[in-house]
Parts: sequence; structure tokens; C-alpha cells
Amino acid sequence: MIDHLSIQVADMAAATAFYDAVLAPLNGRRVMDFGEDAVAYGVGESPVFWVGPTASSAPPREVHLAFAAGDRAAVEAFHAAAAAAGAEVLHAPRVWPEYHPHYYGAFVRDPDGNNVEAVCHAPE
Repeated sequence: MIDHLSIQVADMAAATAFYDAVLAPLNGRRVMDFGEDAVAYGVGESPVFWVGPTASSAPPREVHLAFAAGDRAAVEAFHAAAAAAGAEVLHAPRVWPEYHPHYYGAFVRDPDGNNVEAVCHAPE
């Protein structure tokens, strides 16, 4: 249903350093780079997730982003990369049975306060 998504950030350098680190374990990488204007990430060649500077003096609004992980090890690698990047860990990797029996996710805050998750829906 969603083709791509963009968020606004206060500091492009901090945000892109964070997303470079945490998306790599999920096979995500920069697929387009317009410097301080925008950076797009994807798994293949198509841009799916965009980061750009705020368009006004108002602070960015918090959003929740969940990125798909191919397996539980990728969720754990995402969590480790986020912690190493200095992210606030909201929830360490674990099964969330209230969502479904195999929902395995980790939640962190990005430099702008967004709730960023990596999730695997496959059984162990």
C-alpha cells in the first residue's frame, strides 16, 4: 500500500549517520543522496524511506517507523547498531505475543525522537 515514506529531521548529518548504521543490518542502504536536501534508503534500487530537513522552524513531529527484518538475528543486529550509535533503547529485542506469536521486535529512538523499530514476523 505505501510506496515510500519521508520524515523531516532537525540535523541531516546526525539522522543519516543513524539510519546508515541501523538500516545496514536490515540490508538497507542509501539509494539516492542529495546531500543536505534529502537522502533515500532502500533494499534494492528503489527509494522507499526518505530523510529530509525540516521545512519550518517547528520541531519535527514524532513518528513510529517499523522496518522489516529478514530474521531475528537482523533485529538483534539493528538493536546493537542503534545502541552503538547512541540511540535510546526503548525495548530490547523480544517476542511481542500481544501482536502475534512470532512478532520479534526491538524499538529505539532516532536523533529526532522518533520511535524506530525493526521487526521479524517469522518463527524462530
